Amino acid sequence: MKRALAPLILGFAASLGTVRADDAATRPAATSLTHPKSATQRVDARGFIHRWLVLEPVAVTGRLTESAVEETVRSAPLPGAMDSLPRDGEVVTLPGGAVAWHALDTINYNLNLYHFARALSKPTSNVLFWATTTVIAPREMPGIRLAIGSNAASRWWLNGEPVIALNDDRQAVIDDGVSRRLTLRQGRNVIRTAIVNAGGATDFCARFLDGNDQPITDLSVSLSSD
Repeated sequence: MKRALAPLILGFAASLGTVRADDAATRPAATSLTHPKSATQRVDARGFIHRWLVLEPVAVTGRLTESAVEETVRSAPLPGAMDSLPRDGEVVTLPGGAVAWHALDTINYNLNLYHFARALSKPTSNVLFWATTTVIAPREMPGIRLAIGSNAASRWWLNGEPVIALNDDRQAVIDDGVSRRLTLRQGRNVIRTAIVNAGGATDFCARFLDGNDQPITDLSVSLSSD
């Protein structure tokens, strides 16, 4: 079941239905977010990924220490393998209730989770967001790094393996967290992240860096599991 949104909020409103105008007036516009209109999308000139599947927020304690974040992620695990990809609109049941996945494109280098949640009349404080996407590499790319920023704490996996962990209350700074040297497989590579927010703004960004720590710009992004 998809949640209702006002047409003026989020470009993907058409796929989610509509709400009364008086309800919409109380909600902030998330004009940076739209529904994908193509099968694939290139990363931008700085290598940032703009296309994600984002799960509606799950209520958690919001504590941001290393042990608390690990406990939070374990408390609301996603079904299926860590390198699997859900479908847009798919509903999963986690502690606290049923939540749905939403396919999103962001026009900015970062994806604003605060606006995403507020537009759905969902909580933005003491919450866990799951997000995932598929990056398609034109060839095998050894020696690369996944570079991310998150507000606030986060955990990141590439093809099912943990690669980055950020803790504590923090801003989403570009390349704030950088993985060890990794290898992108030719073809499909799945990124998954868990973002834990205690309060206030929340967002994230991600890109890959090459062996010289320069952005990789010849990658494509898809939300298909094929």
